[in-house]
Amino acid sequence: MTTDRSDVDRARAELAATVEAIEYKLNVPKRTAERLARLRQDNPLALVGISVAVALVTAGTVWGVVRLLRR
Repeated sequence: MTTDRSDVDRARAELAATVEAIEYKLNVPKRTAERLARLRQDNPLALVGISVAVALVTAGTVWGVVRLLRR
């Protein structure tokens, strides 16, 4: 059974591309950073709005937990 060297090289390249695609999919922090950078460039006002909403939800949650614990 003989294989051509170009077949082996092509298979390695395909495997490397597949592994890189899987690694990218599993690297959530990197993808999130890329999305935030893109959002910062494309629509900075939306980024500010999202940040304010997250801060309000976090503050409301903390306030609710503290209120429940003080009972």
